[in-house]
Amino acid sequence: MQNWLLSLLSALATFNRFLVVAEVISAASLLMYSLTFNLRDRVARSWNVLLAAVAIVSLCDVASGVVQSDAAAEVWVRLQWLGIALIPGASLHLSDALLATTGQPSRGRRRWAVRATYAAGVLAAGLAWTSELLVGRVVRSTSIVRMTAGPLFPWFTGAFAALAVWSLVNVGRAYLRCLTPTTRRRMGYLALSVPLILMGVFPYLLLTSGDGMRMNPLLFWLVATASNLLLTAALVLGAYCVGFFGAPQPDRVVKSRMLQWILRGPVVAWAVVAAYVFVNWLERRYGIDGMLWLPVAMVGVLLLAQFVITVLRLPLERWLFYGGRADRYDVQRVQNLSERLLTAADLRQFLESVLAASCDTLRISSGFVMQLDERGAQLEVQMGPQQLPAAAAADARAALDNGHAAGYQPAAMLGIFRWGDYWLLPLRAQAPDADSESAMPDLLGILGLSVGPAAQEPEEGVLATLLVLASRAAEALHDRRLQQQLFQSLDVLVPQVDAIQRLRAAAAYDGAAALASGRLIDNPDVFQWVKDALVHYWGGPKLTTNPLLALRVVQQAMQGQQENPAEALRGVLRDAIEYVRPAGQRKYTGDWLLYNILDLRFLQRRKSSDVARQLSVSEADLFRKQRVAVDQVARKIAEMEAQAPDVPAVAAEH
Repeated sequence: MQNWLLSLLSALATFNRFLVVAEVISAASLLMYSLTFNLRDRVARSWNVLLAAVAIVSLCDVASGVVQSDAAAEVWVRLQWLGIALIPGASLHLSDALLATTGQPSRGRRRWAVRATYAAGVLAAGLAWTSELLVGRVVRSTSIVRMTAGPLFPWFTGAFAALAVWSLVNVGRAYLRCLTPTTRRRMGYLALSVPLILMGVFPYLLLTSGDGMRMNPLLFWLVATASNLLLTAALVLGAYCVGFFGAPQPDRVVKSRMLQWILRGPVVAWAVVAAYVFVNWLERRYGIDGMLWLPVAMVGVLLLAQFVITVLRLPLERWLFYGGRADRYDVQRVQNLSERLLTAADLRQFLESVLAASCDTLRISSGFVMQLDERGAQLEVQMGPQQLPAAAAADARAALDNGHAAGYQPAAMLGIFRWGDYWLLPLRAQAPDADSESAMPDLLGILGLSVGPAAQEPEEGVLATLLVLASRAAEALHDRRLQQQLFQSLDVLVPQVDAIQRLRAAAAYDGAAALASGRLIDNPDVFQWVKDALVHYWGGPKLTTNPLLALRVVQQAMQGQQENPAEALRGVLRDAIEYVRPAGQRKYTGDWLLYNILDLRFLQRRKSSDVARQLSVSEADLFRKQRVAVDQVARKIAEMEAQAPDVPAVAAEH
């Protein structure tokens, strides 16, 4: 019976060490997720502080149990108090951000309380590090490292409990202010996670003399294991809820992104650590060769976990996140489009294959394929020793359009024409209608084959093969043109949908204020939007997919001047920059500084070092003034938007 109990206690202690490592992995990985995808939101920033504090506590707990000397263990245990002391302030900060998000911002009292709590936490961490007023000496046993309580520890416990209660009351108030079932459910998850985190990091062992562990070790390890297990679950649950705050993407995108992050991050790391801990336990318990089996187990678990995630992730996402059958069908169509997208490189590769097959059919070595679009005739691919200059594409187009052009002679073959040493095969959108000559399809491109000046008419089978290959190339060019038209529509649609998604995210917790606000300058993202548009002023994704494209003033410019969306936004930016320009002749003095920065940095695309040298300012001062200049442009655009009349949405031109 005694051996059975010792084995159980050893297994519980080993599993508890694994859970503490899992806490470090969870807190660190979820903190990186939040810093990557959700840094601007106030709730997310306060949650990041809480995650960082928990990561410090768990990391120091692991390190103190690994080091051999008591002096090193004491260093880690005292450093652990930096995280413990910051937990109350972080929880109060989080609760204040939740209340502000639900429409009840602080009138000053909560804000100053958060600052004072952080300051008190730093002071408590300093006392724990430099003196024995808060915590005393280190007591180390075979399984745990703990400290004795100092004379100020009861006061710390009272303050910790009071701040925890205040934080939970604030979270409860935020929960009651949520109106929709979804937001209320997520706020309820947070209301459950916060007390579990507070209870999971508090140093309870300082309240006892350690007799409980010696008298009933089974109960101690069961409680410790349950506490660490609940803390890990609370971290994941809380990060799941916070991930939706301020996220402009639909819920399914946030869920899918977080699921993939958790599966490929914490879950894989947990599995590898579990394999490491389990093999070490087997080595101590049964004497297996740890040097042999440890790398085998860790690598095997890593590869197996990645395989399982790759196979199950997409079906799991569709089942969990994509709602009803109609939603799943829509999302699957978009996913299929991304997987089957015909890029420019794909088009060239396919045309090269068609050209090679055509040359092989005629037993020749040279040829070309050109594409005709709004930019004119352009050579897409060439092969063989007979290389045409780029200007020859326009000549071939003219020859095909004008039967009387020099060097052009119709051949006695259906759909094939002679141009010098070349046979030209028109690539059209579809086969011509034999009953209506006026229904000639659009010319998409030309397939040119260098057959020489004395080429004979090919056999019927060869001619049929060439026509089939030409039709395949025409289909590829037609599909590419349709995709370009789709992308032009998306250039108009995406900014409008993005604006709606941002309103949806903002209205989830404070619907009236978010939906009723019509002032662009009140949007916290408008400065970044304007800066992105200026950075890509002469072209780029930050201009063509910018949310500013959905503004009424931009749509008005599109209707008045018949411009494309990017050109219309460029014109609005140019007008706003001209507003910053002082009156009179341009100078390089202080009153012209903001305009000169905008002109040199964004319109002329000069390097920051060159601009700083020309304006006689330091680069640090240049970036500060640049922020002021961009802010002036953003305010002018907001003013123009407020004065712009309502106009119907502009459809993309095809």
